[in-house]
Amino acid sequence: MSPVFPMLTVLSMFYYMCLRRRARTATRGEMNSRRAIESNTRALPINVEIVQYAKEVLDFSSHYGSENSMSYTMWNLAGIPNVYPSSGDFTQTAVFRTYGTWWDRCPSARLPFKRTPSTFCSQDYVELAFEEPVYPTAVHILETYHPGAVVRILACSANPYSQNPPAEVRWEILWSEAPTKVNGPQARQFTPCIKQINFPTNLIRLEVNSSLLDYYTELDAVVLHGVKERPVLSLKTSMIDMNDIDEEEDEEKFACGMDTLNKQFSIVTLREWPTNGYFDKLPYELIQLILSHLTVPDLCRLAQTCKLLYQHCCDPLQYIHLSLQPYWARINDTSLEFLQSRCTLIQWLNLSWTGNRGAISVSGFSR
Repeated sequence: MSPVFPMLTVLSMFYYMCLRRRARTATRGEMNSRRAIESNTRALPINVEIVQYAKEVLDFSSHYGSENSMSYTMWNLAGIPNVYPSSGDFTQTAVFRTYGTWWDRCPSARLPFKRTPSTFCSQDYVELAFEEPVYPTAVHILETYHPGAVVRILACSANPYSQNPPAEVRWEILWSEAPTKVNGPQARQFTPCIKQINFPTNLIRLEVNSSLLDYYTELDAVVLHGVKERPVLSLKTSMIDMNDIDEEEDEEKFACGMDTLNKQFSIVTLREWPTNGYFDKLPYELIQLILSHLTVPDLCRLAQTCKLLYQHCCDPLQYIHLSLQPYWARINDTSLEFLQSRCTLIQWLNLSWTGNRGAISVSGFSR
């Protein structure tokens, strides 16, 4: 066999390693491109929009590749695109571990946790750090195979490269939507309409749900567009003609409404109501069953209404199965201490995604 072929193989491997190192440690000249855009409003000055690729992958829930390889790992999301706009199955992309619903339907699948909010459908996540904090104007996600898994985009107020971490870390949802079925596995640039936030960020979190996909989704890069100064919101208010308002008609409606309300109050005072309404006549177990359909934040709110419901909301039987994963951004040592007295009978506890950046200490978890 000719010695040319082994030499070509070595050169190909060396070229691939150089490309990955360049993508992960890309310089600011490669990572950040700037362009000026003019606002459509004449009153606003010209603002400079910063366009930057992810500098680093900080955290993730899972990936298909192994820790000792660059194939199908989340590290491929850092830097410039490796595959896009090409479509297909490429090892240079980021791939999560699951897709479809087969892993939920298998006999070994764990039972779902109760009290999970219907709006929480995220299955995996990845957190990306960028060079400069900006007020986001757009987020472009380059999907190269079986797109449609991204369900939430969040921004964090904490700067991962700051020497002084803030006392309070705030996460804001830029965009959120239920999982959708995308026809075809072709590559696309996903650019949802994000909302404006009142703080600059260089930490973006993507959450995905792959239950509707026929195969693994593959992500190539994430592009963050933003401005250094907070954009001015254009408020468009409709003018109200004061001549269109009939004061006499409004006063008559208001008087009728007050008379009806007074009659209802007078009827109520004549009746003998029990101290806690009709809940005193319900069996304790039935109230427990009704409250078992509430989420944890709803239980906390309901406990502030009266002593009877406070007793039910604090009953340890309500916390046998407890999942704190949907509230990962707000869980800390204080939250665990608050729940400590309610979890004396707990059997299942889900703390997935919680405790990042020192939010939960070892001592707090042990207590």
